[in-house]
Amino acid sequence: MHFPPGMTAVAVLSGIVAAGATALLIVVARRAGRTCGQTAVLVAAAAVFALFALLVGVTVALGGEGLRQGQRTGWATPVAIATAASTLAFGAGLLRLPGAVVTRAATARLVLDGLIMGTALWFVGWVLFSEPTRLLAGMAPVACPQILLTTVSVAFTAGLTLIVLVRAAGPRRRLAWLGTGITAVTCGGLGIAAGLCQAMPGLVLGGAVLIAAGLATAALAVHRAVPPGQIDVDLIRRDGAYAFVPMLAMAASAMYHLIQGGRFDALGIVAGSIEGFALVTRQYLALHDVRRYAVRLAEREAHFRELAHTDPLTGLANRRGLLRALQRSTGAGDPCVLLGLDLDGFKNVNDMRGHDVGDEVLAEVGRRLGDNLRPGDLAARLGGDEFAVLVSGRPAEAGRVAERLLGVLGRPYEQPGGPVFISVSIGVAGQPDEPDTELLLRHADLALRYAKQRGKNRIEHYDVAYDQLLRRRNMLEHEMRGAIERDELRLVFQPVASLPSVRPVGAEALLRWRHPELGNVRPDEFIPLAEECGMIAKLGAWVLHQACYQLSRWLADGHDVWVSVNVSPRELHAPEYVVQVAEALRAHHVPPQRLVLEVTEHAVATDLDELVRRLTALRRTGVRIALDDFGAGYSSLGQLRRLPIDILKIDHSLVAEHEPVRPVDTDGPAFAPMVDIVMRLGHQLGLEVIAEGVTTPAELAAVVAAGCRFGQGALFGWGVPAEHLEAMLEAATSVGARPAPVATPPAPVSAPPGGHLCAPPTPTASARPRRLPSMPAQRSNEGASAQLGSGGGGGSEGALPTSVNHNVGSVDSSREMRQA
Repeated sequence: MHFPPGMTAVAVLSGIVAAGATALLIVVARRAGRTCGQTAVLVAAAAVFALFALLVGVTVALGGEGLRQGQRTGWATPVAIATAASTLAFGAGLLRLPGAVVTRAATARLVLDGLIMGTALWFVGWVLFSEPTRLLAGMAPVACPQILLTTVSVAFTAGLTLIVLVRAAGPRRRLAWLGTGITAVTCGGLGIAAGLCQAMPGLVLGGAVLIAAGLATAALAVHRAVPPGQIDVDLIRRDGAYAFVPMLAMAASAMYHLIQGGRFDALGIVAGSIEGFALVTRQYLALHDVRRYAVRLAEREAHFRELAHTDPLTGLANRRGLLRALQRSTGAGDPCVLLGLDLDGFKNVNDMRGHDVGDEVLAEVGRRLGDNLRPGDLAARLGGDEFAVLVSGRPAEAGRVAERLLGVLGRPYEQPGGPVFISVSIGVAGQPDEPDTELLLRHADLALRYAKQRGKNRIEHYDVAYDQLLRRRNMLEHEMRGAIERDELRLVFQPVASLPSVRPVGAEALLRWRHPELGNVRPDEFIPLAEECGMIAKLGAWVLHQACYQLSRWLADGHDVWVSVNVSPRELHAPEYVVQVAEALRAHHVPPQRLVLEVTEHAVATDLDELVRRLTALRRTGVRIALDDFGAGYSSLGQLRRLPIDILKIDHSLVAEHEPVRPVDTDGPAFAPMVDIVMRLGHQLGLEVIAEGVTTPAELAAVVAAGCRFGQGALFGWGVPAEHLEAMLEAATSVGARPAPVATPPAPVSAPPGGHLCAPPTPTASARPRRLPSMPAQRSNEGASAQLGSGGGGGSEGALPTSVNHNVGSVDSSREMRQA
């Protein structure tokens, strides 16, 4: 057996190419990282074995012309062994690809799948090349152990490569090139072994070429991308779906073999047995994996179910967990009480200390709740700073638990930046007569809201009246949004009287709401609700325009009068409010000094600097500013000096003193000392003073004795419709000719010692309308100015009225009117 010259060159070239590819694979293996290093090393080792088989086969073919058949067969043995070793190394390299070694079971499944596919390929080949088929007829190789070993190697390599390609994640192109190269190398080993056994130099040369080409292909695939691919172990979509193909191939080939009259020898029986055992083992592993997967799935389902009912920050139950516990309790008929808890002032913790500190505080709240509950009780975090506790037992036991939690949660929370001080409000609700989970939650929430409204840091038990209050509140909020459009609102006017003549010289506009179904709704009920739901600006604009409209009509009719309108803090701090006031004055042609805007002392308790800026801007429009309810406790003397105001309205609580003080060593009338102090303070600051809430002749005498020139209250008239106040103005000026309209809202005065500011107006400069100073510091301290109205005629200073007009009833504005 020898090669012609041309075939010798091809053989030598094949050896050179195979050696170069092997060297390249060795270099790649040395450079490969930890992830794919084992794959590269095993592929390089397989290349070394394949190169050895090529060199042995080519050397024997070139120099073995005088070798006997037995000697050639002997040299075929190392070639077959090297091919088998190369097959094992290639297979191990494929099994070391990323994704194939996730678990031992996954690797075993790949090996079994490759064995099943390879056995089917070998069996089909055995049927085709053995008696009686003999596909190659006379060229079919005779049976020898070396050929058997190499055919098994080729079948296993092809089967495993095919399985890896099927199980690989995309893209598969480089992995397909690697698989093609590996299969070509093993096929080349089979060709060399068969050529040596059959003394066929052409077959040896073909095997050498295949080995060289396969090694070059594998080297390029690994060199370009290490690793060349990744195996996707997916039990659900791909695993085992191709097992039917090899079984069908074996069944079809066996039937064909029997039909052709063939017989199954030991090799066929062994191949069939291997296929059967491999399939059974494969299915056993698959079943075992499915069972383990089902167990893990059940464990994870239980874990996630528990997570779905647990708050991750505090470790307490969440809303879903609380609902589950409530449903179990109501289903079993066990008595239970639900506590709703809300942390007071927690938003300030997040704003001032940061959300990290807030989370630490919430976690500590969860720990304190867990440490102070009885066995069987359940604490839950419903969201944010809202918690709930489900207490098993009677309401009395739940009350003791609530008292304990009120003290425990109110303790300081130590944090790195300093302790955090918060309190907690608790609402308690017992199980209703008919077990209802949603109703119990609603009752606890209502009780909690009531506790927050009543001052926080307290415990409130649910009462059925809360439902009625909530329904009415919701109805009022809904109906209020269309009250203006339905013409349900109206203004009434409470007169401001000149003292001691009690002649009306001004009026305070009060908002009233009469609903067709609810009837008269009190201002102290719907005004706070309007502030909460954002309706106060709309109501305030309506009141401002209606008051200016009515004032313009009175002025056009010749009445010497002014009107005051209340302004809420939220409306006052709106940037557009100054523009609204100016537009209302311009639209209704009202002199600015005839309009007084009343600001409550509550507004002073907010941002004083911002309030000063807003009031200064309003005074630039020409309107007067009055500080309402002075003496209610919000204003200090320092703040009073800074505020750009013109009028002080003394709160009714200062006017209604129980024991008026009589002057020492004099026979003068008793006077209210607090009113006297406020009068003197106001005059020193250049302010006019109006006494509110004057309801009795004794109170009237006291404020007059203190030097107060203007009063307001039930003694002078209730809040009446505009036409009624107009009738009062007509009656006050019916005697004698009506004077020229020169009165303005109260101007700052200085009280002369020992006298009352009730003299008729004189045509002096101080009686004319006064321009407002642009800054509070420019507040003027003028002398005695003209009183509001047409003069003090019609009664002497000592003559007090014995009766006033009470024909039209409403309520005292000093207590209930806060419409804007």
